[in-house]
Amino acid sequence: MQTINRTRVIIWAIALASGFALGGCGILYKPDVQQGNLMEQAKVNELKPGMTKRQVITLLGAPSVISPFDSSRWDYVSTFQHRGGKVRERKLTLIFKNDTLVRTEGHFFAETPQEMLKASKTFEGDYIPSTPENGGHSADNKSGGG
Repeated sequence: MQTINRTRVIIWAIALASGFALGGCGILYKPDVQQGNLMEQAKVNELKPGMTKRQVITLLGAPSVISPFDSSRWDYVSTFQHRGGKVRERKLTLIFKNDTLVRTEGHFFAETPQEMLKASKTFEGDYIPSTPENGGHSADNKSGGG
């Protein structure tokens, strides 16, 4: 009976030590974290002075933040963190007067095309899109089956 308890303690100790070792090494998967408003550049480009609050909500959806002290200011905020890396924040502020859009501040899509291309290269893997040149098969679908 005593050997069974000793064996359980040893197994738990090994499992606990393994968990700490793997967690500390960064081997465990860290997912991308996207929070806040997801907006498309085309929708933001459709914003025009003179739009009503209802038209803006129909176009962009509800804002992340509406100040209880100043209902004429709406903030659309988004954060993105790639696998435990640096948190990137985007913000677009809309200013209304008498429920009509008068101006926007900030720039939700501030990256230049070159910065976006550079950032996209950090997400590259073995994936090769299917093309006529490779027989319509991607690198993930090497078996040739559908």
